Amino acid sequence: MPRRSRFWPADSAPSSASPTDSISPTDSAPPRDSAFLTDSASPTHRTDPPSRTDCAAAAARLHPPSHGLGRRRVLGLAGSAGAAATLALVTAPAPARSPVPPPAPGRSVRRAAHAPSTGDEPGAGTTLTELAVPSGDGPYKRLVTGPGWRRVVRTDLAPADRQRAAKAVPLAAFVQFTDLHLVDVQHPLRYEYLRAETASAWRPQEALSVAGAVSLVERVNALTGGPATGSPLSCVVTTGDNTDNNSIAELEWFVEVMSGGRITPNTGEPMLYEGVQDSGLRDFWQPDSDVRDRDKNVGYPRMHGFLRAAVRQVTSPGLKLPWYATVGNHDALPGGCFAAGDARGFFADFSVGDRKLMDLPKAQAGQLWRAVDKGLDPKGKLFEEMLRSERRRMRTVTPDPKRAPVTPRQYLRTLARPHAKGRGPAGHGYTEANAEDGTLYYTFRISDDVMGYSLDTTRRDGHYKGRVGRAQLRWLKSKLAEHDDMYALIFSHHTSTTTPEGGEELLSLLRDTPHAVAWINGHSHRNRITPHGTFWEISTASHIDYPQLARTVELVDNKDGTLSLFTTLIESAAPHRTDFTDLSQTGLAALYRELAFNAPGTRRGLEGGEGDRNTELLLRKP
Repeated sequence: MPRRSRFWPADSAPSSASPTDSISPTDSAPPRDSAFLTDSASPTHRTDPPSRTDCAAAAARLHPPSHGLGRRRVLGLAGSAGAAATLALVTAPAPARSPVPPPAPGRSVRRAAHAPSTGDEPGAGTTLTELAVPSGDGPYKRLVTGPGWRRVVRTDLAPADRQRAAKAVPLAAFVQFTDLHLVDVQHPLRYEYLRAETASAWRPQEALSVAGAVSLVERVNALTGGPATGSPLSCVVTTGDNTDNNSIAELEWFVEVMSGGRITPNTGEPMLYEGVQDSGLRDFWQPDSDVRDRDKNVGYPRMHGFLRAAVRQVTSPGLKLPWYATVGNHDALPGGCFAAGDARGFFADFSVGDRKLMDLPKAQAGQLWRAVDKGLDPKGKLFEEMLRSERRRMRTVTPDPKRAPVTPRQYLRTLARPHAKGRGPAGHGYTEANAEDGTLYYTFRISDDVMGYSLDTTRRDGHYKGRVGRAQLRWLKSKLAEHDDMYALIFSHHTSTTTPEGGEELLSLLRDTPHAVAWINGHSHRNRITPHGTFWEISTASHIDYPQLARTVELVDNKDGTLSLFTTLIESAAPHRTDFTDLSQTGLAALYRELAFNAPGTRRGLEGGEGDRNTELLLRKP
């Protein structure tokens, strides 16, 4: 029997087959309230690895399969295969129905390893049919509903046979969330005073990040299946920067958004906002004030009661699917870029203290930002010196211990608590072995045919760029070999172009792994899909910057020597049109999107090109 860590609950003990392989939600014992990270001996639990049949049978018992697969309608894939070979890009009309037919009589249906979400209209509620678009002539644009983005067939890595839809068999379908950036906007360590240097230092919409994320959960819960195949969605996988300030409060908000609960996105004084938006400073949108600030000058409204509504309780229904977490630099590092600390030290003390700096002379701000941008201050020493010297100019705020930084141990403990489980699995991918050896990478089964590999690309010694160390690369190579009978999907926060240490080695490993089909990531806040010879890299835009998207991914065996990856972007469930007098939870989620579109200095083009959005990505079957 595996030795139980005192940092892991009894209901999440790993399989003996692999100490870092995640247990599917149906393989874990029911949660026990008394199992919350105690030192008591573990009760008897199953230690032999669950069989694939066991996983599928358990999922079927929990959620009997819908008859939707048998009734699924067929849509022939449009476009010319000959043109595809020449142009490597064929555009097809946005499908309202599935391009993959129902299984032929007698053909076995591959069952997902998780409890499915099923229905009859898989194309509904995605950017294939409609999306938010700007309207109006003024500097501040209102959003309205516009036409969707069509699906593009990409043949960079394999040709597209016209008849592939007739034989295709779905293998897996799931959802990717990335860069939610749930923000404690009153956190003392935030550097809003660098807004003139980088738009990411402060965004007018960020006080509504929790309401926006809950609306994304509501969208996923309403999906009736994979938009391309109609297959049951098996899980949601996050690819990092779930939070923004590496704080306990934000991590708890993230867990409650994903697993369900009531969230009050406020720290410090209860029901009182103490941040830059009630400071009177013209550099920031002052929604409740008549101050003629920078943002009102470009059309932002005066909204009486906005700040009170922004820190009001929000209710999340929680995902109806299991979910898995991947760590990003903002989850692991103070400010997303400074060396990870512990419960002591200057940044930890400042985070829970009663002072907050809200403005800084432009020249000094520029110097600080250049140091961060070039990676010249990984330990944050320049920031520490500046904050010490500027104490007399700081404003007094209510201290709060929940603003303390999160250590890897606390991160694992929080995800392992019974209240965090939701639809599972316990630990959301992380196991007892992670708690014992301090690693934040693991494997998990997406379906009978597909294995997921969640990596940790953060740099604990500081910097916002990524790293994959030698030990993690060796672990990944070993796991890929161990599961060489299953297709491999790699998940990380950083992209290949933002991982200067170990990124090329990871690309080389995946090219040398025939069953590796995709590397799925975020970080750049931009949709981009890149072919890498034998596999695809799928980078997805954030949910804090416009256009605020998530992505569904479906893997299909075309039974002609090729595979297809269908990617479909989704918005939150919030309405596209906003009402400045509607400060309800839904109204705030809609406003979150519109404020993001209009944010001064925001980067444009984050939606990517046609070939980066709703796609069918072909590749040769190994």
